[in-house]
Amino acid sequence: MRDFSHDHSALALNTATLGHNIDGHGAGWTPERIIDACAELGLGGVVFWRREIGKRAIEIGDHARKTGLNVAGLCRTPFLTGPLAPKPEQAMLDDFEASIDMAAGLGAEVLTIVVGGVEPGTKGLGHSLDRVAEIVVRMAPLAAARKVKLALEPLHPVYGGDRSCLVTLKDANDLCERINHPAVGIAVDVYHVWWDRSLAAELKRAGNRILGYHLCDWLAETRDVLLDRGMMGDGVADLKAIRQAVEAAGYQGLCEVEIFSAQDWWKRPPQEVLKTCVERFRTVS
Repeated sequence: MRDFSHDHSALALNTATLGHNIDGHGAGWTPERIIDACAELGLGGVVFWRREIGKRAIEIGDHARKTGLNVAGLCRTPFLTGPLAPKPEQAMLDDFEASIDMAAGLGAEVLTIVVGGVEPGTKGLGHSLDRVAEIVVRMAPLAAARKVKLALEPLHPVYGGDRSCLVTLKDANDLCERINHPAVGIAVDVYHVWWDRSLAAELKRAGNRILGYHLCDWLAETRDVLLDRGMMGDGVADLKAIRQAVEAAGYQGLCEVEIFSAQDWWKRPPQEVLKTCVERFRTVS
């Protein structure tokens, strides 16, 4: 297991940690200001949300590389299934392609897929997971041609109805095996998988399919399941054990801090948030 106590160059910032993924939150920093702040603090990478990039993907990606910062990823594709997916289907496919194009323009290594919830008119998860597989099979060759990897991210079961019919790492592994394309892998987010007693075995099974590792914590008294994630060390997730299992599976990439926190961290000065991320990464992650 890597020792980060004196080196945080493996830390990446997901800009959601500063509130940049939802209108009305955050300090309003430009992508360039975020990049410069991360580079100054010695972080290794940054992950943006599409709403921040607009038509400036190439420009922003170039700025990051000039500072020595890696654009580790982009959030995210549209929902592919369920009540929040764009309609008609072609609108979703067009938006999926646009997200691949943006990731390629940024030079982002990974495009995250949050798959969407249960298809209207159906029950359970099976039919919706089948649809996810069909769509990703269709889009994976396009992503590969543009040198972008697609990371399926299982979400906590509480989101199963509307945001993600993919709720376990086991189902993510099963999907990857069905899709069987080298451009498709998995993003592992502490917030969504910390509770899963089969996690270590499924991480071992995932192996080199692991494309990203996301850091935060689950608060014992969570007030909002979407917008009340904890800073590393403030919750009940066994962060050291999870990272040990992730790295034992072969992952040696960046660790991406991603904290949705409308009532706490998003209200603090960005420099305080960034410095706390570094301190917690080096001590409790």
